[in-house]
Amino acid sequence: MAIDATAAPADAIVRLNPSQLPELRALLEANGLPADDCAEQAENFYGIVERGRLIAAGGLQPAAQYFLLRSLVVAESCRGRGLARALTEFLLARAAAAGSPAVYLLTENAADYFAGLGFEDLARERVPAAIRQTRQFSSLCPDDARCLVIGPCRG
Repeated sequence: MAIDATAAPADAIVRLNPSQLPELRALLEANGLPADDCAEQAENFYGIVERGRLIAAGGLQPAAQYFLLRSLVVAESCRGRGLARALTEFLLARAAAAGSPAVYLLTENAADYFAGLGFEDLARERVPAAIRQTRQFSSLCPDDARCLVIGPCRG
């Protein structure tokens, strides 16, 4: 399904389908993000498609009553248009609608960006066990990735 991403970005966000997994994987890898568990997390990814090409994506992985915001990525040629913010706000609204008390994330180089959206640093040992047990947290992201949290969730 092609979406006109020149419209309001939130209106352009769709749940990705299995046929888009290779494109998602390529977008993540091109931007240095882990892609090893894309297939097993496929139902948790959303994205923005423009002219038949996936230009932005992000995942919201459930873990008990919490969520892990993961793999937020925007194609380099499409940055500066508010797509990452729109995706983040969309995913946070989904978490809030599900009644989640908090959303966590790991990042190597975007902590300042997420802090600007209201996320706060959190020591990894303070993260709930359900989040720590995700593949993203336990093995895919490096140990020196910063952990951030936002909560209570707001939509």
